[in-house]
Amino acid sequence: MSQQSNDEQGGQHRRAILQVAGAAAATGLLGANAASGQTARPGGRDDAPLGARLQGVQHFGVTVQNMDRAFAFYTEVLGGTEVMRDGDFKGAPVHYTLMADQEIVARERRVDPRTIGVPDLKGGAQRLDVRFVQFENVVIELLQYRDAAQPTGSGDSWAEPRDHMSPAYPRSMHICFYVRDDVNFDTFIADLEAECARRGMTQVRANRTVAVHSEQERRAAPRETNTIKIHEGPSNGWSIVYCKGPEGEQLEFVQVLGPVKKTFADAAEARRAATNRG
Repeated sequence: MSQQSNDEQGGQHRRAILQVAGAAAATGLLGANAASGQTARPGGRDDAPLGARLQGVQHFGVTVQNMDRAFAFYTEVLGGTEVMRDGDFKGAPVHYTLMADQEIVARERRVDPRTIGVPDLKGGAQRLDVRFVQFENVVIELLQYRDAAQPTGSGDSWAEPRDHMSPAYPRSMHICFYVRDDVNFDTFIADLEAECARRGMTQVRANRTVAVHSEQERRAAPRETNTIKIHEGPSNGWSIVYCKGPEGEQLEFVQVLGPVKKTFADAAEARRAATNRG
């Protein structure tokens, strides 16, 4: 391997590290020690339980088929704000940071890594692009793995989208958004679907609380069937909608009112108090 190649891979590695640190700084989630340039002292935070060394969730990541379409949904439709974007990531350090476990799986199965969705970031045949979108309390990272010759942001991803999208599958994850207390939840969902349909984002479809046997029946269902509202038990005050996003990703929208709102508020306050004592 040439010195130039080594330097390029080293630069990619440093860039990946700066990418993560920069995103955390941009969203105000670096710790006080990092912000002040101090390092942890023996007997300090590094000796605390693992949970006490965390500051919370920094972001949720979604691998998308079409970056421009996904970015428009999370910024223009849902109102998120772009934090930063970067891309054209490639090289061995990036490849193995993201794909080492899948390389091992491919080797154990004696199959070509490409057949189980492993792109060639190491050799540069594929590249990774990212965009970070800020909401009030969390950041969403959009990731697209594309062929090197494909322009950044446009076109389809390198890998095929998954066929099985039921949230019942183990390892499935979803992104949940709060709906404000003073918003009519049923109207919000109707407006969301209408706006996405106007933009051609036909994958954005919310479920209904009644049986529907076709897309026509789903659209024709009464507006009050848009959301399920819970009025008893520990979840009293919780309203829920399950909805697919433009990339087929699982989304949830919730409104948290009444007793359950107090339950979560009390839990958050108790955690803050315990953290401050630590």
